[in-house]
Amino acid sequence: MKSTEIRELATEEIRTRIEDSRQELMNLRFQMAVGSLTDYTRVRYTRRTIARLLTILNQREMAESQEGEA
Repeated sequence: MKSTEIRELATEEIRTRIEDSRQELMNLRFQMAVGSLTDYTRVRYTRRTIARLLTILNQREMAESQEGEA
């Protein structure tokens, strides 16, 4: 998921996607430990997606807090 796609989402949708991505990452790590994971790039992709989601969520929260102060 690209940053431009994430920015179009509502804040609650971003939070939901973060939870889903974290659950997926946990499942991927479990599959890797068991040895049934075949596509190791999904772990990297999922971690980066979580980072993008968190970055944009933090940017929104900082913008909201700055609007509240002004």
